[in-house]
Amino acid sequence: MTIRVRAVLVLAAVVAAALTGAVPASAASTSLTSAASGRCLNVRGAVDTPGTPLEIRDCTGQASQAFEFTAAGELRTLNGTRCVDAYGNQTAPGTAVISWSCTGGANQQWRRNSDGTITGVQSGLCLDVTGAGTVNGTAVILWTCHGQSNQRWTAGSTPPSGAGPCDIYASGGTPCVAAHSTVRALYGSYTGNLYQVRRASDNATRNVGVVAAGGAADAAAQDSFCASTSCVITVVYDQSGRGNDLWYQGSSVVPGSSQSSPAKATSESLTVGGRKAYSLYINPGNSYWRDGHLTGVPTGSAPEGMYMVTSGTHVNSGCCFDYGNSETTRMADAAGAMDAINFGKQCWFGGCAGTGPWVQADLEWGLYPGGSQTWNPNQRAFSSKFVTAVLKNNGTSRFAIKGSDAQSGGLTTLWDGGLPNGYSPMKKQGAIVLGSGGDCCKPGGGANLSAGTFYEGAMVAGYPSDATENAVQANVVAAGYR
Repeated sequence: MTIRVRAVLVLAAVVAAALTGAVPASAASTSLTSAASGRCLNVRGAVDTPGTPLEIRDCTGQASQAFEFTAAGELRTLNGTRCVDAYGNQTAPGTAVISWSCTGGANQQWRRNSDGTITGVQSGLCLDVTGAGTVNGTAVILWTCHGQSNQRWTAGSTPPSGAGPCDIYASGGTPCVAAHSTVRALYGSYTGNLYQVRRASDNATRNVGVVAAGGAADAAAQDSFCASTSCVITVVYDQSGRGNDLWYQGSSVVPGSSQSSPAKATSESLTVGGRKAYSLYINPGNSYWRDGHLTGVPTGSAPEGMYMVTSGTHVNSGCCFDYGNSETTRMADAAGAMDAINFGKQCWFGGCAGTGPWVQADLEWGLYPGGSQTWNPNQRAFSSKFVTAVLKNNGTSRFAIKGSDAQSGGLTTLWDGGLPNGYSPMKKQGAIVLGSGGDCCKPGGGANLSAGTFYEGAMVAGYPSDATENAVQANVVAAGYR
């Protein structure tokens, strides 16, 4: 281990004066994700300076995380301008791995192996995350091959520069089938509308879009339109292109609703990326819905994933602040008929520690903190102003729940294991609900008593990797919620 430390310290001195900068990734590149951490191989600081060391870091899609294996055996990065290099032509375990000008030398020749390891042709040693580390900034070096997870790398396409959460999901092979936000675009190229407001003075409506492609909401447009009167949010538009817009239950698009009305448009303002925006601030009696079973939302036992950014300071114990897959019938049909993120202070089965709020899974006929009707000891409350909540379900045997502060840090895995008894296979119907439970809001339904805040969220087809979800969380943090 002494050799490892010395090599890293020597290299750090060589590159201490490196300047920062970043460039977009090339089309032929791939990310390389550490199997141990779910973080990406990265040129430290994203700088194009010869001698810069390699490390692991949250996946962001920058060119510093884009690598290309060439026919000549090189492993190129930074749009092909640099090569991965064994520092100083050394071959001993602990040798630092750096970005360097391409020379064609033997210390820049690499072999990708079927078990996911990458070996230096000259040294026969493997690319290794130092000390089996998993935290951001852990150095990558050469070490004797042993095949453990800190020496295995998974390739995937690299999101484009300026990527949003749905670009990241698509790069991971799990594309968004619905994407909603009142605060920002969820694709780097999105230029459409985010939501619609209706003012009380004359019932006129106006769509609120983004200030620029991939940017924040144009809150000034809402402020101008709603001046001297009040406004409500009638619909949150789907950015995925599939038309899965969420209209308030009780609108002409979702008729037959007895308990739902649109949320006020100005209950909460915030800043995202330094720009003013408004949340979808849901109180009891507000709920949004869409039947998406013909427009890409997974049904039956098909796998799916989802995330949302919500708030830990505007919650209650009413049923049920959900975002995700729900019944097309708007009735509580069966165990497994729903697959939605739930965030609130409800505890269905007893034994909940503390006062919440908790990230749980609403699978219909139960809110689950884990895989059984008992409290999951890994659960914890998330009471910060902004919270990321994540759920994924393979439809037959496994689901996972994660949560985090949306302003900093990585995701915490709260549960990753078997489905509750009676929920395999899932029986999803493919509607989308936001702000209530599944049996809302027909006469006799009682699932529209919750309070909660929605800023952004998306649903995806397929079972996202941990690396993809880590990258989405990093993107949320980088968005700058304040």
